[in-house]
Amino acid sequence: MAFEVKFELSDTDLEHFRDVMRKAQQGAKLLSEQVIINNAKKISLNIKDNVPEFVRLRIQKLETFVAMIEDAEWQIPEDERVEILSALAYFSDPEDLVPDHIPVLGFLDDAIMIELVAGEFSDDVEAFEEFCAYRSREEGRNGNVTITRDEWLDAKRRELHSRMRNRRNARRSSGRSSFRSVF
Repeated sequence: MAFEVKFELSDTDLEHFRDVMRKAQQGAKLLSEQVIINNAKKISLNIKDNVPEFVRLRIQKLETFVAMIEDAEWQIPEDERVEILSALAYFSDPEDLVPDHIPVLGFLDDAIMIELVAGEFSDDVEAFEEFCAYRSREEGRNGNVTITRDEWLDAKRRELHSRMRNRRNARRSSGRSSFRSVF
């Protein structure tokens, strides 16, 4: 028998998560980019079993953030790279809000943080996923041989980078409060 729990985070709750993120980022300043990425990957590997579906689904988003950083062809712009690494810094501390070793609940705070971060990076993730789908589709085509793989990837990448920034700027100029402002 499944048991469903729903809750709502108030503005005060969200501010608490922002404070926790800020503290994690301060602590992670001593860590290299690779250590931050490895720590995020470790969480993904460690929670395949015995976690609620809510957590498992959010971990897939964490894997997407890591892929965005590691995909050499995506060439994530430096500002976005820094912001995503800054967000991933939270996952470098296994003793975060709810220590990860606590059964079932240990990764709940991680899942909540992933969800908050994913909302702020939705344009970035959408652009990255579109880029990956485009790359997969185009790799099998035998079209114009005078255009190189690097050229068609570069054109699509520039288009998507521009679109994600324009959408993010439009949201910011509308005055909407942003969790991303932590970064």
